[in-house]
Amino acid sequence: MSNSITALVVGSSGITGSNLAESLINKNIKTYGLARRPDIGIEGLVPVAADLLNKESLEAALKDINPTHVYLTSWMRNDTEAENIRVNSLMVNNILDVLSPKGSVKHVALVTGLKHYLGPFDAYAKSGTLPLTPVREEHPRLALENFYYAQEDAVYAAATRDGFTWSIHRPHTVIGYAVGNLMNMGTTLAVYASICKELGRPFRFPGSTAQWNGLSDVTDARLLAEHLIWASTTKAAQNKAFNVANGDIFRWNWLWKQIADWFDVEVAEFDGNIHPLENEMTNDEPVWKDIAQKYNLKETSLSRLASAWHTDLDLGRPVEVMTDMAKSRKLGFTQYQDTRESFFDLFAKLRAKKLIP
Repeated sequence: MSNSITALVVGSSGITGSNLAESLINKNIKTYGLARRPDIGIEGLVPVAADLLNKESLEAALKDINPTHVYLTSWMRNDTEAENIRVNSLMVNNILDVLSPKGSVKHVALVTGLKHYLGPFDAYAKSGTLPLTPVREEHPRLALENFYYAQEDAVYAAATRDGFTWSIHRPHTVIGYAVGNLMNMGTTLAVYASICKELGRPFRFPGSTAQWNGLSDVTDARLLAEHLIWASTTKAAQNKAFNVANGDIFRWNWLWKQIADWFDVEVAEFDGNIHPLENEMTNDEPVWKDIAQKYNLKETSLSRLASAWHTDLDLGRPVEVMTDMAKSRKLGFTQYQDTRESFFDLFAKLRAKKLIP
């Protein structure tokens, strides 16, 4: 397999992209990592610096690169969903348009997520748009603007034009290591717990009663990487969309205590109200700088580590949410990941890399 594949990971500096790059390299696959700042210290990764919104930048950066497998893991947040659609579909179109004349691409894998079922940021998990759970891939698109749909349509159009196969991957909340990522619940909770520990502040669940008591699941970035490689190299998985999750389910009223115990912090009693982390942590930037200085941490900027807004979106949903994985299982993807270990492994790595005390 390694001799016949040349991989291009678009968004290689993010949670999904960096973990995917490591998995590909571990399988002896030649791997290029494209990002604005792609040199992220992964041994064996060939960094490619380019701006996805600039075709000339992409053409120059990819001039001598002929990938067979393209993994699209990048996105950009904007003020409105209309702008999300314009910008994020443009990024997909630009990269596939630049690669088109080469004729080398055999498969394109696109990573989206559960906003496919729950709606875009500005209508996220609102009444009237919520699907039956667990969510299944055959659930129809919502009658709402959604940049995930636009990205999918861009891949479909390019596949028709160029003749490559495709796969769509819809993970739940991705848990994994990355710094400066816009959607990073695991690191956000690690930072929040560290602040609570330092200040003697109770570790308070920020979300809804439905999330506290309901069933949920998440997606380990390492498992997502394996799923991407599996689908892109398995004939039976070609031209299909897949949910991707760890394979276990949990309730936050159980997992919250597990996380608190790992950090040795006191859990605040859940009072049934939403206490957004954006509010809880709004004055914590100077607190984190003091913590970073005290423990000689490598990152002094709270905003580079924590993405409270996205964690609030996930934990504030008015409904329990979990994914159905039967489609992948039937086609042969049987990997499983313990969710508690997903968080604990991440916390240990953050500590080892001197990002949390």
